[in-house]
Amino acid sequence: MRAMRADAFRGYHDLKLAEIPGPSLSAGRLLVRVTAAGVTPLDHTILSGHFPPAKAPLVLGNEGAGIVEGGDADFPDGTRVAFCGAFGVSENGSYSEYVAAPKDVLYRVPDMIDDVAAAGLPVAYLTAYLALKNAGFTAGKSVLAPAIGGSVGNAATQLARALGARHAISSTTSHVKAEAATALGFSEVIDLSAEGLADGVNRITAGYGADIVIDGIGGRILSEALRILARGGSLTTLGYSGGRETTINVTDLIWKAASIKSFILSTESTAARSAAWSVIAELLAAGKIKPIVARTFALEEAAEAMRHLIEDRPFGRVVLTI
Repeated sequence: MRAMRADAFRGYHDLKLAEIPGPSLSAGRLLVRVTAAGVTPLDHTILSGHFPPAKAPLVLGNEGAGIVEGGDADFPDGTRVAFCGAFGVSENGSYSEYVAAPKDVLYRVPDMIDDVAAAGLPVAYLTAYLALKNAGFTAGKSVLAPAIGGSVGNAATQLARALGARHAISSTTSHVKAEAATALGFSEVIDLSAEGLADGVNRITAGYGADIVIDGIGGRILSEALRILARGGSLTTLGYSGGRETTINVTDLIWKAASIKSFILSTESTAARSAAWSVIAELLAAGKIKPIVARTFALEEAAEAMRHLIEDRPFGRVVLTI
Protein backbone atom coordinates (compact mmCIF):
# COMPACT_ATOMS: atom_id res chain seq x y z
CA MET A 1 0.00 0.00 0.00
CA ARG A 2 1.28 3.45 -0.90
CA ALA A 3 1.26 6.07 1.81
CA MET A 4 2.92 9.39 2.56
CA ARG A 5 4.88 8.70 5.72
CA ALA A 6 6.74 10.98 8.11
CA ASP A 7 9.86 9.29 9.42
CA ALA A 8 10.73 12.15 11.76
CA PHE A 9 9.02 15.28 12.97
CA ARG A 10 11.11 18.19 11.79
CA GLY A 11 9.39 19.58 8.71
CA TYR A 12 7.97 19.04 5.26
CA HIS A 13 11.12 17.30 3.99
CA ASP A 14 10.43 14.36 6.32
CA LEU A 15 7.39 13.36 4.27
CA LYS A 16 8.10 10.62 1.78
CA LEU A 17 6.10 8.18 -0.30
CA ALA A 18 6.55 4.66 0.99
CA GLU A 19 5.19 1.15 0.63
CA ILE A 20 3.75 0.04 3.95
CA PRO A 21 1.63 -2.96 5.00
CA GLY A 22 -2.07 -2.55 4.39
CA PRO A 23 -4.36 -1.85 7.36
CA SER A 24 -5.62 -4.83 9.35
CA LEU A 25 -9.29 -5.02 10.21
CA SER A 26 -10.52 -5.59 13.74
CA ALA A 27 -14.00 -5.70 15.23
CA GLY A 28 -16.02 -2.59 14.52
CA ARG A 29 -13.78 -1.39 11.68
CA LEU A 30 -14.39 -1.22 7.96
CA LEU A 31 -11.94 -0.88 5.08
CA VAL A 32 -12.18 2.45 3.28
CA ARG A 33 -10.44 3.09 -0.04
CA VAL A 34 -9.29 6.68 0.36
CA THR A 35 -9.98 8.97 -2.57
CA ALA A 36 -9.06 12.31 -0.99
CA ALA A 37 -7.44 13.52 2.23
CA GLY A 38 -7.74 16.88 3.94
CA VAL A 39 -4.49 18.66 4.82
CA THR A 40 -4.87 20.30 8.24
CA PRO A 41 -2.86 22.52 10.60
CA LEU A 42 -2.73 19.55 12.99
CA ASP A 43 -0.57 17.70 10.45
CA HIS A 44 1.89 20.59 10.55
CA THR A 45 1.83 20.73 14.35
CA ILE A 46 2.79 17.06 14.42
CA LEU A 47 5.55 17.53 11.86
CA SER A 48 6.91 20.42 13.92
CA GLY A 49 7.20 18.14 16.95
CA HIS A 50 4.64 20.09 18.99
CA PHE A 51 2.09 17.32 19.50
CA PRO A 52 3.64 14.77 21.90
CA PRO A 53 0.97 12.03 21.51
CA ALA A 54 2.04 11.48 17.88
CA LYS A 55 5.11 9.30 17.39
CA ALA A 56 7.18 8.72 14.23
CA PRO A 57 7.11 6.91 11.89
CA LEU A 58 3.55 7.83 11.07
CA VAL A 59 1.29 8.27 8.08
CA LEU A 60 -0.28 11.69 8.53
CA GLY A 61 -3.83 12.76 7.70
CA ASN A 62 -6.54 13.37 10.30
CA GLU A 63 -9.49 13.32 7.89
CA GLY A 64 -10.50 12.19 4.44
CA ALA A 65 -13.13 10.75 2.14
CA GLY A 66 -13.45 7.47 0.31
CA ILE A 67 -15.47 4.40 -0.54
CA VAL A 68 -16.28 1.50 1.75
CA GLU A 69 -14.95 -1.89 0.60
CA GLY A 70 -16.00 -5.01 2.46
CA GLY A 71 -18.87 -3.22 4.16
CA ASP A 72 -21.78 -4.36 6.29
CA ALA A 73 -25.49 -3.62 6.72
CA ASP A 74 -24.83 -0.12 8.04
CA PHE A 75 -22.25 0.82 5.40
CA PRO A 76 -22.62 -1.48 2.36
CA ASP A 77 -19.88 -1.83 -0.25
CA GLY A 78 -19.65 1.32 -2.34
CA THR A 79 -20.94 3.70 0.34
CA ARG A 80 -19.30 7.11 0.02
CA VAL A 81 -18.05 8.31 3.39
CA ALA A 82 -16.04 11.03 5.06
CA PHE A 83 -14.11 10.29 8.23
CA CYS A 84 -12.01 11.80 11.00
CA GLY A 85 -10.71 10.52 14.30
CA ALA A 86 -7.38 9.33 15.70
CA PHE A 87 -6.00 9.03 12.17
CA GLY A 88 -2.61 10.63 11.73
CA VAL A 89 -2.13 10.91 15.50
CA SER A 90 -2.21 7.54 17.27
CA GLU A 91 -2.62 5.44 14.12
CA ASN A 92 -1.77 5.78 10.44
CA GLY A 93 -3.87 8.37 8.69
CA SER A 94 -5.51 9.39 5.45
CA TYR A 95 -2.40 10.24 3.37
CA SER A 96 -2.77 6.69 2.14
CA GLU A 97 -4.62 4.42 -0.26
CA TYR A 98 -6.60 2.66 2.49
CA VAL A 99 -7.60 3.12 6.13
CA ALA A 100 -9.32 0.76 8.55
CA ALA A 101 -11.90 3.06 10.09
CA PRO A 102 -14.06 2.52 13.18
CA LYS A 103 -17.69 2.68 12.10
CA ASP A 104 -18.46 5.45 14.59
CA VAL A 105 -16.18 7.91 12.75
CA LEU A 106 -17.70 7.28 9.31
CA TYR A 107 -20.16 9.82 7.92
CA ARG A 108 -22.24 9.36 4.78
CA VAL A 109 -21.52 11.98 2.12
CA PRO A 110 -24.49 13.65 0.39
CA ASP A 111 -24.67 12.83 -3.32
CA MET A 112 -24.12 16.42 -4.48
CA ILE A 113 -20.78 16.71 -2.62
CA ASP A 114 -17.77 15.32 -4.48
CA ASP A 115 -14.96 13.43 -2.74
CA VAL A 116 -12.51 16.34 -2.84
CA ALA A 117 -14.93 18.66 -1.05
CA ALA A 118 -16.01 15.88 1.33
CA ALA A 119 -12.42 15.22 2.46
CA GLY A 120 -12.23 18.66 4.06
CA LEU A 121 -15.61 18.55 5.78
CA PRO A 122 -15.45 16.46 8.98
CA VAL A 123 -12.94 18.25 11.20
CA ALA A 124 -13.91 21.81 10.32
CA TYR A 125 -17.68 21.48 10.20
CA LEU A 126 -18.08 19.10 13.15
CA THR A 127 -15.79 21.34 15.21
CA ALA A 128 -17.62 24.50 14.18
CA TYR A 129 -21.11 23.11 14.72
CA LEU A 130 -20.40 21.51 18.10
CA ALA A 131 -18.47 24.56 19.33
CA LEU A 132 -21.44 26.75 18.43
CA LYS A 133 -23.87 24.34 20.09
CA ASN A 134 -21.78 24.09 23.25
CA ALA A 135 -21.63 27.89 23.38
CA GLY A 136 -25.42 28.03 23.48
CA PHE A 137 -26.04 29.22 19.93
CA THR A 138 -29.64 29.92 18.94
CA ALA A 139 -31.07 31.81 16.00
CA GLY A 140 -30.81 35.56 16.46
CA LYS A 141 -27.45 35.58 18.23
CA SER A 142 -24.43 37.45 16.92
CA VAL A 143 -21.38 35.30 16.15
CA LEU A 144 -17.77 36.16 15.42
CA ALA A 145 -15.50 33.49 13.93
CA PRO A 146 -12.18 35.06 12.86
CA ALA A 147 -10.21 33.92 9.79
CA ILE A 148 -12.71 33.60 6.95
CA GLY A 149 -10.10 31.87 4.79
CA GLY A 150 -9.39 29.15 7.37
CA SER A 151 -11.25 25.91 7.81
CA VAL A 152 -13.00 26.45 11.16
CA GLY A 153 -13.47 30.19 10.72
CA ASN A 154 -15.17 29.64 7.39
CA ALA A 155 -17.26 26.69 8.59
CA ALA A 156 -18.44 28.50 11.72
CA THR A 157 -19.37 31.60 9.73
CA GLN A 158 -21.33 29.56 7.19
CA LEU A 159 -23.09 27.49 9.84
CA ALA A 160 -24.01 30.49 11.98
CA ARG A 161 -25.49 32.25 8.96
CA ALA A 162 -27.37 29.15 7.78
CA LEU A 163 -28.80 28.52 11.25
CA GLY A 164 -30.21 32.02 11.63
CA ALA A 165 -27.57 34.14 13.35
CA ARG A 166 -28.38 37.85 13.55
CA HIS A 167 -24.80 38.50 12.51
CA ALA A 168 -22.25 35.97 11.21
CA ILE A 169 -19.00 37.93 11.31
CA SER A 170 -15.49 36.89 10.32
CA SER A 171 -12.20 38.64 9.60
CA THR A 172 -9.01 38.45 7.60
CA THR A 173 -5.66 40.22 7.66
CA SER A 174 -5.55 40.10 3.84
CA HIS A 175 -7.32 42.65 1.66
CA VAL A 176 -7.27 40.11 -1.18
CA LYS A 177 -9.06 37.55 0.98
CA ALA A 178 -11.56 40.17 2.11
CA GLU A 179 -12.43 40.84 -1.53
CA ALA A 180 -12.62 37.10 -2.24
CA ALA A 181 -14.98 36.65 0.70
CA THR A 182 -17.25 39.41 -0.58
CA ALA A 183 -17.30 37.81 -4.03
CA LEU A 184 -18.41 34.53 -2.41
CA GLY A 185 -21.30 36.25 -0.63
CA PHE A 186 -19.84 36.83 2.83
CA SER A 187 -21.15 40.30 3.69
CA GLU A 188 -19.82 40.67 7.24
CA VAL A 189 -16.07 40.19 6.93
CA ILE A 190 -13.75 42.65 8.66
CA ASP A 191 -10.68 43.61 6.63
CA LEU A 192 -8.06 43.92 9.37
CA SER A 193 -5.72 45.70 6.96
CA ALA A 194 -8.21 48.59 7.01
CA GLU A 195 -9.76 48.58 10.52
CA GLY A 196 -9.38 46.93 13.90
CA LEU A 197 -11.35 43.88 14.97
CA ALA A 198 -13.26 45.71 17.72
CA ASP A 199 -14.04 48.64 15.42
CA GLY A 200 -15.35 46.28 12.76
CA VAL A 201 -17.56 44.27 15.11
CA ASN A 202 -18.97 47.42 16.69
CA ARG A 203 -19.67 48.87 13.24
CA ILE A 204 -21.51 45.76 12.07
CA THR A 205 -23.49 45.24 15.28
CA ALA A 206 -24.12 48.93 16.07
CA GLY A 207 -22.08 48.59 19.23
CA TYR A 208 -23.79 45.46 20.56
CA GLY A 209 -20.83 43.09 20.17
CA ALA A 210 -20.76 39.32 19.75
CA ASP A 211 -22.75 36.86 21.84
CA ILE A 212 -20.43 34.03 20.73
CA VAL A 213 -16.83 34.02 19.53
CA ILE A 214 -15.37 30.86 18.01
CA ASP A 215 -11.63 31.53 17.87
CA GLY A 216 -9.28 29.23 15.99
CA ILE A 217 -6.44 31.77 15.87
CA GLY A 218 -5.30 32.51 19.41
CA GLY A 219 -2.58 35.05 20.09
CA ARG A 220 -3.49 38.71 19.73
CA ILE A 221 -6.82 37.95 18.04
CA LEU A 222 -8.10 36.15 21.13
CA SER A 223 -7.25 39.13 23.31
CA GLU A 224 -8.98 41.54 20.93
CA ALA A 225 -12.02 39.30 20.54
CA LEU A 226 -12.64 39.31 24.30
CA ARG A 227 -13.07 43.08 24.13
CA ILE A 228 -16.12 42.85 21.89
CA LEU A 229 -18.10 40.19 23.76
CA ALA A 230 -21.68 41.21 24.47
CA ARG A 231 -22.98 40.99 28.01
CA GLY A 232 -23.21 37.32 28.99
CA GLY A 233 -21.25 36.34 25.90
CA SER A 234 -18.72 33.55 25.57
CA LEU A 235 -15.48 32.93 23.71
CA THR A 236 -14.45 29.41 22.72
CA THR A 237 -10.77 28.90 21.97
CA LEU A 238 -9.84 25.93 19.79
CA GLY A 239 -6.72 26.86 17.82
CA TYR A 240 -3.43 28.70 18.03
CA SER A 241 -2.16 29.40 14.52
CA GLY A 242 -1.69 33.03 15.58
CA GLY A 243 0.18 32.14 18.76
CA ARG A 244 -0.07 29.96 21.86
CA GLU A 245 0.24 32.85 24.27
CA THR A 246 -1.87 35.96 24.72
CA THR A 247 -2.64 38.62 27.29
CA ILE A 248 -6.18 39.19 28.45
CA ASN A 249 -7.87 41.92 30.41
CA VAL A 250 -9.93 40.11 33.03
CA THR A 251 -12.41 42.96 33.18
CA ASP A 252 -13.46 42.05 29.62
CA LEU A 253 -14.94 38.96 31.27
CA ILE A 254 -15.90 40.19 34.73
CA TRP A 255 -17.70 43.40 33.80
CA LYS A 256 -19.76 41.64 31.13
CA ALA A 257 -20.47 38.42 33.06
CA ALA A 258 -18.82 36.72 30.09
CA SER A 259 -16.88 33.47 29.87
CA ILE A 260 -14.01 31.79 28.05
CA LYS A 261 -13.64 28.06 27.45
CA SER A 262 -11.91 25.58 25.18
CA PHE A 263 -13.06 22.95 22.70
CA ILE A 264 -11.52 19.80 21.23
CA LEU A 265 -13.44 17.56 18.87
CA SER A 266 -11.99 14.28 20.14
CA THR A 267 -13.71 14.66 23.52
CA GLU A 268 -17.18 14.90 21.98
CA SER A 269 -19.32 11.78 22.18
CA THR A 270 -20.12 9.59 19.18
CA ALA A 271 -23.79 10.53 19.58
CA ALA A 272 -23.01 14.25 19.56
CA ARG A 273 -20.85 13.98 16.44
CA SER A 274 -23.44 11.85 14.63
CA ALA A 275 -26.23 14.28 15.47
CA ALA A 276 -24.07 17.18 14.31
CA TRP A 277 -23.33 15.44 11.02
CA SER A 278 -27.04 14.93 10.39
CA VAL A 279 -27.58 18.69 10.60
CA ILE A 280 -24.51 19.44 8.50
CA ALA A 281 -25.58 16.94 5.80
CA GLU A 282 -29.05 18.51 5.62
CA LEU A 283 -27.57 21.98 5.21
CA LEU A 284 -25.19 20.72 2.52
CA ALA A 285 -28.05 19.04 0.65
CA ALA A 286 -30.09 22.24 0.81
CA GLY A 287 -27.16 24.31 -0.49
CA LYS A 288 -27.14 26.47 2.65
CA ILE A 289 -23.46 25.74 3.33
CA LYS A 290 -20.76 25.00 0.79
CA PRO A 291 -17.22 23.67 1.36
CA ILE A 292 -14.50 25.76 -0.28
CA VAL A 293 -11.46 24.01 -1.72
CA ALA A 294 -8.53 26.26 -2.58
CA ARG A 295 -6.27 23.72 -4.29
CA THR A 296 -5.68 20.00 -4.75
CA PHE A 297 -2.41 18.08 -4.88
CA ALA A 298 -1.59 14.49 -5.73
CA LEU A 299 -0.51 12.22 -2.86
CA GLU A 300 3.06 12.39 -4.14
CA GLU A 301 2.96 16.17 -3.60
CA ALA A 302 1.97 16.04 0.06
CA ALA A 303 5.02 18.00 1.19
CA GLU A 304 4.22 20.83 -1.22
CA ALA A 305 0.57 20.73 -0.17
CA MET A 306 1.60 21.19 3.45
CA ARG A 307 3.94 24.04 2.55
CA HIS A 308 1.17 25.72 0.58
CA LEU A 309 -1.27 25.48 3.51
CA ILE A 310 1.13 26.88 6.10
CA GLU A 311 3.14 29.41 4.12
CA ASP A 312 0.71 30.63 1.46
CA ARG A 313 -2.37 30.54 3.72
CA PRO A 314 -4.92 30.00 0.94
CA PHE A 315 -8.61 30.86 1.08
CA GLY A 316 -10.21 27.44 1.53
CA ARG A 317 -9.09 23.86 2.05
CA VAL A 318 -6.03 22.09 0.68
CA VAL A 319 -6.80 18.49 -0.32
CA LEU A 320 -4.74 15.51 -1.52
CA THR A 321 -6.21 13.33 -4.25
CA ILE A 322 -5.34 9.65 -4.02
